[in-house]
Amino acid sequence: MGNDGGSIPTRRELVKEAARDPTTTEIKQSQHERQEYAWSTDPITRKPLAPPIVSDSNGKLFNKESIIEYLLPSDHATITKADADSVLQGSVKSLKDVVEIKFDIDTNANKDSKNPFKCPVTGERLGPGQKAVYLVPCGHAFSATAIKEVSGERCVTCDHEYASNDIIPISPTTPEDIARLSLRVKTLKEKGLAHSLKKAAKESKKRKKRDQVDEVPPLVQIIDQKEANNINNSSTAALTAKVLQEQEAKKRRMHNDNLKTLFSSRDQSKPIGKSADFMTRGYDIPAGAKR
Repeated sequence: MGNDGGSIPTRRELVKEAARDPTTTEIKQSQHERQEYAWSTDPITRKPLAPPIVSDSNGKLFNKESIIEYLLPSDHATITKADADSVLQGSVKSLKDVVEIKFDIDTNANKDSKNPFKCPVTGERLGPGQKAVYLVPCGHAFSATAIKEVSGERCVTCDHEYASNDIIPISPTTPEDIARLSLRVKTLKEKGLAHSLKKAAKESKKRKKRDQVDEVPPLVQIIDQKEANNINNSSTAALTAKVLQEQEAKKRRMHNDNLKTLFSSRDQSKPIGKSADFMTRGYDIPAGAKR
């Protein structure tokens, strides 16, 4: 710590490197690493992507198997619902909310390549550093450049018609693409459509029934038994009457004689007879005693 010809760095010098802004090169490298992960790994199970591969409305890639496991949980599930929810952010509620991506495989790619996909039009490799898109609802993937150059709005692979708003960027990074996808989801929701352009899935009957039961108590607070009998909907009336009966039975149980024995009905303002002086019993001081 001294007399060795060296110097002791100050705190300012130690944190100077950490406090500086990242360079352009470092930012690009970080983005490339995130893109490499998004193109090669399922974010839910953290396993390598393998066909069949699907995408949600945000352009994220998943193994179809992990989406099915999320939608149909079992005792042997390898993922937790909480972890999956943190990744999906409510974008997937049924298989209608994902589209299976049809990638063109590059047969000349190395066997250990994480992204053996290519554009069927330009032959370019699809993956990190190359902006790629897929079409809804057919799911065929192309480079963004190829889609711009192709005239007409028909898939060159299957000749399926598509709209310009249904060109989905894969793993988007620009704020413009992310904002456009968010607006597209909102528009489809207003039309009652899912990401795949199919009719959005309705809530299950079990969930609806549970929600109806949860909504009954506030209604019961403002109507009595006589009003419940006048409700037009027979199922709602029966449910309301049942809840009212349960509340009435609960009141009767509260006035049960067994409960009354736990409490005293004596007037607390009156003395208890011989026990009135129990706090001073045996310690009476004569009136004439000196203090």
